[in-house]
Amino acid sequence: MSQPSSTRDPLEGVSSLFYERWSPRAFSPAELDDATLARLIDAARWSPSCFNAQPWRFYTANASSNPKAFADCVNLLLDGNQSWAKDASVIGFLVGKKHFEHNGKPNPSYALDCGAAWMSMTLQARQEGLYTHGMAGIKHGEIAEHFGIDPEQHEVLMGFAIGKIGDASQLDEGLQEKEFPSPRKPVDDIWLQR
Repeated sequence: MSQPSSTRDPLEGVSSLFYERWSPRAFSPAELDDATLARLIDAARWSPSCFNAQPWRFYTANASSNPKAFADCVNLLLDGNQSWAKDASVIGFLVGKKHFEHNGKPNPSYALDCGAAWMSMTLQARQEGLYTHGMAGIKHGEIAEHFGIDPEQHEVLMGFAIGKIGDASQLDEGLQEKEFPSPRKPVDDIWLQR
């Protein structure tokens, strides 16, 4: 299968940590120890946030240390994601706290800050030889209920899978066709300078 031609060439000096990151669906069932997972979450902890509010909360289930919790989390994904995410090592959900703790006022930056934490976790995963795949196809309401999350105070933002990359041939044919790094727009398309 050929990769679409587009701009995947980085500008000189950009770290390979960024352009070698991508979101596979083919995972190889492998044990991910709790110390490694803790480092991924700790990398997220160091992310910047408005008023240093750190509004992110990571809910995870590790297939090797708690298979039942992992299976429960797989069932909180939409069917299309369940078909491949079941082979990951960890399934998780990123939840954002909507209000500042210091004054109780709405935090308009919580989702942005959570996105920064997600990227930090993802880049640490690459350093550990792991891959992540973020998912919008999740059962938001059921996740909130499962984890006892108050939707007035917190928002379930996304799901994610973490693990070792697997063989694309294990995927359904339609997914195999998507199993390569996505193209990127040219810098000039996203950079509007004056």
